[in-house]
Amino acid sequence: MKKTAAPISFVGSQLGEMRHACAFFNSDDEAFRVLLPFMEDGFACGDKIIHIVNPGERYRHLHRLRTAGIDTAAAEQNGQLEFRTNTEAYLRDGRFDQDRMLEVFEMLASGNAGSRFPLSRIVCHMDWASEVRSHIDDLVEFEARVNDVWCRHDDAVICVYDLRKFGGDTVVDIMRTHPMIVIGSILQQNPFFMPPEDFLRELRQRQVGQMTPGRTTI
Repeated sequence: MKKTAAPISFVGSQLGEMRHACAFFNSDDEAFRVLLPFMEDGFACGDKIIHIVNPGERYRHLHRLRTAGIDTAAAEQNGQLEFRTNTEAYLRDGRFDQDRMLEVFEMLASGNAGSRFPLSRIVCHMDWASEVRSHIDDLVEFEARVNDVWCRHDDAVICVYDLRKFGGDTVVDIMRTHPMIVIGSILQQNPFFMPPEDFLRELRQRQVGQMTPGRTTI
């Protein structure tokens, strides 16, 4: 359940009550440099670190954490560090099911996990969605809907997007579904954020317009 929690320092600012953020980078290396202090602080505070990464990237990320002085073997053994691949997390059986993922994140939330860790810091790499257009459409809707989960928990959730892999229209929609945003390695309250119910209403209207007979869409 949502409780009063101390703000979390993150890239020049703080995550306060709203802790669902999108972060845009131009490379995986840039993303790791920015996110590393956030994860190091989480280890020091006793929070759980959940890292959802691209397939084949687990050992690379472990190496980076070890290089930064984190005892990853001990952290994995005691449950403080957990790695999942984004295809396993989001594309079980090869498809993206929004309702299933809402249930997954609800279970990962520290308030429901029965965990001895006070909070979870969840970093999700979203590259998986860039490969199939239908995945992007579903993801945009999901990012709006999942705010209902995170507004009831104190966990910090950073959704990482590689700007080289997503088009401008998608980036704009992603920005509009996150109350916090990281641009230029600075965290700020997102001026483009729309309340989920408003964004989803607009999205439905857009989808109806695209299906109108005789209408040409670009």
